[in-house]
Amino acid sequence: MKKLLIPILFLLILLITACNNDEPTETNGTGKDSVEESTTITYDSEEGPIEVPADPKRVVVVSTYAGNVAALGVNLVGVDAWSKSNPQFDKYFADVEEVSEDNLEKIIELEPDLIIGLSTAKNLDKLKEIAPTVTFTYGKVDYLTQHLEIGKLLNKEKEAQEWIDDFKKRAQTAGEEIKGKIGKDTTVSVIENFDKQLYVFGDNWGRGTEIIYQEMKLAMPEKVKEMALKDGFYALSLEVLPEYAGDYIIFSKVGTQDNSFQETDVYKNIPAVKEGRVFEAVAEEFYFNDPISLDYQLAFFKENFLNSK
Repeated sequence: MKKLLIPILFLLILLITACNNDEPTETNGTGKDSVEESTTITYDSEEGPIEVPADPKRVVVVSTYAGNVAALGVNLVGVDAWSKSNPQFDKYFADVEEVSEDNLEKIIELEPDLIIGLSTAKNLDKLKEIAPTVTFTYGKVDYLTQHLEIGKLLNKEKEAQEWIDDFKKRAQTAGEEIKGKIGKDTTVSVIENFDKQLYVFGDNWGRGTEIIYQEMKLAMPEKVKEMALKDGFYALSLEVLPEYAGDYIIFSKVGTQDNSFQETDVYKNIPAVKEGRVFEAVAEEFYFNDPISLDYQLAFFKENFLNSK
């Protein structure tokens, strides 16, 4: 009888061991099976480490960065009014609600699992009570690093880096083609008219400036270097506009603004105007420097410069 029990006990031990080996092991310290991925990640924000969803499903952007989120394929439920006004975003935000940091009730209704915005946004303490809230200081890092940071925040760093590498290559190649067409020393300036005030832009304030000056290395007029590089933009009067006008002008035009300055002799006598070297862009499509906007702006520059006089 004892001889019979020994092999039976041995078989039972083997069976129990095999069953235990089939069970998932706990690796995250939470008591959950290893087949379940952690539901949060830690993002090292400007304000310190913060727990955010590893796979956010309902993102609200209260300022500036909606295009970055959309470009990474993450679902948005609320975006700011400036983003909603951009025609290039229409297909991304058609069913997305317009929000404001002033309207907390609206944001609460949308039940976000992540909120993103500028560090200057209002009601940040209250927004943080609604959902994990991450803010960025505009211009603290360059525009491509900014996209990479948003990629890290959304757990899509790889996708963000791949787009950055590809974009830089495309933009720099286009820059060489354009300089071959217009000349490497030919200057380009970017202007905009808003609220009866003319502005000229440096190399990091949207409006395609990052592409023109940083990637394509097109030449900037000396007066623009002097006055607009530090702050990113410079307000000027119509009378001095010719001093800031490059051989080519990109006019980020707000159609609803008073653009009657274009009918003045001062404007009409600028060489770039007289020679048909002003490229008018829809301002709402040129405000931002996210991947969707940048791809559009790059195509705009290639089309206009390479087919210019």
